[in-house]
Order: sequence, then C-alpha cells, then structure tokens
Amino acid sequence: MLVKNWMSQPAITVDAGNLVEDAIFLAGKHEIHMLPVMKKGKLVGIITDRDIKGISAPDIPNKGNEGNRPAIPGLEVKKIMTPNPVTVSDHCTLEEAVEKLLVHSIPGLPVLDGQQKVIGVITKSDLFQSILILTGYGKKGLLIALEVKDRPESLEMITNVIRDYGGRICSIFYTGERAGKGNRRVYIRVSNIDQPSIEQLIAGIEKKATLLYIVNQNENKRGCL
Repeated sequence: MLVKNWMSQPAITVDAGNLVEDAIFLAGKHEIHMLPVMKKGKLVGIITDRDIKGISAPDIPNKGNEGNRPAIPGLEVKKIMTPNPVTVSDHCTLEEAVEKLLVHSIPGLPVLDGQQKVIGVITKSDLFQSILILTGYGKKGLLIALEVKDRPESLEMITNVIRDYGGRICSIFYTGERAGKGNRRVYIRVSNIDQPSIEQLIAGIEKKATLLYIVNQNENKRGCL
C-alpha cells in the first residue's frame, strides 16, 4: 500500500510571502488543517492549525474579522511556518508514513514525487480513512476475532469453515501481536452469512481455534469471550 494511492491531491499550497489570513482562508475553504508553504516553486515549510494557534495575542492586533478571514494585518506565512518540513515520497508505504507521523508527532506530511515536487499531502485523517476502507468497516456482516496455532494450515482451516457456510471473506488481518506463545491472532470480516447459520459457523470455528469475539453488524450484536 503506497502513499500515492491514499494521499490527498492535488496539494493545496500557500506562498511564503502570502499573509497568514490568506492561509487561514485557504484551509477553511478546503477543510484542511495543513498547507505546504512554497517559495519559487520549492517546498520551504508547512503551516498548520498549531502554528496559527501558537501566535501570541500581543503579536497580532485584534482589529476584528472580515467574514471568515481573521484580521492578521501584515503577518506573512513565512514568519510562523515550520521550516524544513518532514516529507514522504509518493512511493513510500503507508507504514513508513505512519512511522514518520509518530516519530515526529506531526499531523501530516507533504508528498514528493521523484523530481521532489509537492504532489499531495497525507494526513492522519487519510490514514484513518485507509484503515476503515481496508477493514471493510461500515459494511454489513460479521467481524470475527480468534487465536490460532502458528502453523501454515491454521488460517486455511478457518477460511474453509467460513466458505462451508457460504461466507464471503472481505478482509483478513493475521498477526502475532498480543497472541499467546506459538499462536497468531486473526481478524476476519465476513459477509453473506445468513442469521440461522451464524451459530453453526461459530461452533465450527471453535473446533479449530479460540474465538475471542464476534461482532454481528447485521443485528448490531456483540459477543466477547
């Protein structure tokens, strides 16, 4: 999963010489919280909500508002931007982007192509959205969490049980995190299981693995074991 497939594009940018009120107007218009700052076509910084909120009251005379554009007379973006921003390549993976966000405690990253041009941005919101899409959240069906032995055939046994009851597998996450020694945890989203078959499906799974919980989004029911 590459950044280029999940980033927001095109990038909405602001010039270093523009006024801060212009940046606020752009951010509000496009409903975004971060703007790459450009100078002569090159990335020189970013400006975020945090930068704007960090301006102390004495630095900005309050002369009233004009529409939704706060009056910050004469204050240029370059005066409050964060210079030398952390960036990410469009060919980096989502995991690499997440690591940068966590390490640097920042809300987003300008995305650069092979010529070092800003072609988009990827933010925490984009990454949250990718998680929802990849897990199939919002779709009807069952979310099943279980623990299996860490063996090549373990996952196949579970998917076979699901298919035996006509289930369609929408997504699978398979990890050793938080699993017992020698085990793996599996999170499966399944559709096309009719209500009468659910109990039989659960019984079939419990013969092959330890069921942790099941969320029935068709009936808005949850079972935690």
